[in-house]
Amino acid sequence: MLETKKVLGISFVHSNMNQLTDELHERIKDSKKTFVVTANPEILKLAGSQPSYKKTIQSADYVIPDGIGVIVASKLVGSPLHERLAGFDLMTQLLSLANDHSYRVFFLGAKPEVIEDAVHNIKKKYPHIDIAGYHHGYIDENDQSIVDEIQKKEVDLVFVGLGFPKQEKWIANHLSLFKKGIFIGVGGSFDVWANRVKRAPKVWQALNIEWLYRLLKQPSRWKRILNVFQFIFDVFFMKLTGQLKK
Repeated sequence: MLETKKVLGISFVHSNMNQLTDELHERIKDSKKTFVVTANPEILKLAGSQPSYKKTIQSADYVIPDGIGVIVASKLVGSPLHERLAGFDLMTQLLSLANDHSYRVFFLGAKPEVIEDAVHNIKKKYPHIDIAGYHHGYIDENDQSIVDEIQKKEVDLVFVGLGFPKQEKWIANHLSLFKKGIFIGVGGSFDVWANRVKRAPKVWQALNIEWLYRLLKQPSRWKRILNVFQFIFDVFFMKLTGQLKK
């Protein structure tokens, strides 16, 4: 069992990527149903203002710190996490596992043309993956056909890119209907796989300034970046005023 640390009322994985991947692989082999949240500052900010959403995040089997803002917050609350675990990187690790072991994978989210291109590129890079199916993200919350398809094909990995909070809520609301599978919210990762968005070079990632690269490439993201800094400021302010709790 991986070590965890509590940050703002949520238990985060306190490990490196290889340890996390190994544990999730064991759960795949044991057919253990698993809910993974890739929590960035925006998710934590929303969880702080919406108790019901916070409960959804807390219900996950694993919550990983996806964003340098989460790492900064963990230090401010006196519970420093080991390292940032990017959701896209975890997705890549799991796809590699699926390729090595021919696991069945389902993709849900994004625009129709984006998910098609993403799946095409994933299949090209990982030819031994068993793609059980995919569906765009313009769905009704209670669309039973998607649930039926995942159930029927006994999928091992389900990547849900509906954006937050929709993807976490979709997983939490439907998880009980499945017998097995790793269910993970992957945000805008399908846009990267479809070559609609480019990830920052490794050096930018290593310096924890991937956010700056994205901002330079997509100036329209300034509001999202501002939310991250607002989140860090809020945590810092709570620490100064004695309101901060782990």
